[in-house]
Amino acid sequence: LRPDFQRMADIGIGEVIVGAMNQAFFTLSLGIGSMAIFGSYINRDRALMGEAVSVASLDTFVAFTSGLIIFPACFAYGVDVNAGPDLIFITLPNIFNNMAMGRVWGTLFFVFLTFAAFSTVLGVFENIISCNMDLFGWSRKKTCFINTILMIVLSLPCALGFNVLDDVVVAGKNIMDMEDFAVSNILLPLGSLCFVLFCTLRYGFGFDKFMEEANTGKGLKVKKWMKPYMTYVLPIIVLVIFIMGLI
Repeated sequence: LRPDFQRMADIGIGEVIVGAMNQAFFTLSLGIGSMAIFGSYINRDRALMGEAVSVASLDTFVAFTSGLIIFPACFAYGVDVNAGPDLIFITLPNIFNNMAMGRVWGTLFFVFLTFAAFSTVLGVFENIISCNMDLFGWSRKKTCFINTILMIVLSLPCALGFNVLDDVVVAGKNIMDMEDFAVSNILLPLGSLCFVLFCTLRYGFGFDKFMEEANTGKGLKVKKWMKPYMTYVLPIIVLVIFIMGLI
């Protein structure tokens, strides 16, 4: 709640901003089509701008509230807040063991975590399902069957990255770090850049058509004064974030 700007300066303000922006890309599923798929399922009585603000606000509130719970708990029990995946499966269980009714709270936590994981998988998976159904004309059942097998096979390196394949290191990164870097620093920013350019340039959808589509229904609207910002400024910002993420 009291940011230490000196520590930001020591790390590098640019590094902090890029890290925050990459986290925003990741947590909002921007750049890989998930938000586009969800938006296509919204009834036309709701404008997309208002729904986007609601999603971003709720996501920020949940993240902020989680920080208010997790960080004090870690410091209270002397555990490392930078433990990465171990924070969930090793550190937090130790915290629950020292709490009153810890088994109850720990069980609820992992139950809710399971639902959160499933909701994330469904959100990302629906992107792949919709794409394959449109491209190949497959039924939803056939598409789900084929892509479930592919998802299990392609997830094995990540699942084995901290045990069987923990000695696999490329450029100082293990499998999990490599996949995280590829998604957070490459795919998400580049995908977002493609979306912005497609929606704003006349060679794609065009800003006027985009504004007409996005403003259908009730709620906050995209304004005409946003066109220069979304057409020129926003792509430059995303491109800078992408380049700095690679450096």
